[in-house]
Amino acid sequence: MDWLGAAWQDITTPQPVPSSTVVLLTAAAVLLILVVPAAWHVARHGLTIVHEAAHAGVAVLVGRRLSGIRVHSDTSGLTVSVGRPRGPGMVATAAAGYTGPALLGVGAAWLLSRGYAVALLWALLVVLVLVLVQIRNWYGLWSVLVTGALLVGVTVWGSATVQSVAAYAVTWFLLLGAPRAVLEMQTERRRSRRRGVSDTSDAGLLGRLTHLPGAVWVAILLVVCVAALALGAAWLIGLQV
Repeated sequence: MDWLGAAWQDITTPQPVPSSTVVLLTAAAVLLILVVPAAWHVARHGLTIVHEAAHAGVAVLVGRRLSGIRVHSDTSGLTVSVGRPRGPGMVATAAAGYTGPALLGVGAAWLLSRGYAVALLWALLVVLVLVLVQIRNWYGLWSVLVTGALLVGVTVWGSATVQSVAAYAVTWFLLLGAPRAVLEMQTERRRSRRRGVSDTSDAGLLGRLTHLPGAVWVAILLVVCVAALALGAAWLIGLQV
């Protein structure tokens, strides 16, 4: 009970917001991860977990039955849900994947702007636990457990400084990684088209569901992610929004 009380106090007590220098250096470190192929391939698994969690969360919210989540070694993922094959619910479910990390990043930036770094870390742990119970393949299980172990280490045993830096790093990663993932999807769509392979991307699925071209959906998803990046960055660096 003492441990729970201390944890709750840490969650509900605002921590000092780090200096702008620390915030910008954290952003620079995340940008470096995004541009180095080997680092991006490893870190991309974290974005995939959030991507699939967003698909799953929206599927449940619109009344679909969740069947499971898979995360693969090539950083791709799959969320299977059962329900109507068309309609607004299916469109919302399909659109949630690439916008999910960006919107989570905005929420995280809002929490950090008010000093709730520890609360954010615990919220991310809750998301991981919810994903864990739906994982249906061994590699996905391993990915979620490793990510969770790192997050638990920082949240439970990290100093206040380590917790703050980690929270900002995760938030910048969500905000900056979301538009990069959309652009990556468009690159894969072009490669598939050149090989004569059917488009299995989220944009392609949205195109088939709505009869809008997949390229239009790529643009919509990118606009949402860039807008989220702009708003989240403004909160993180202390601008008045």
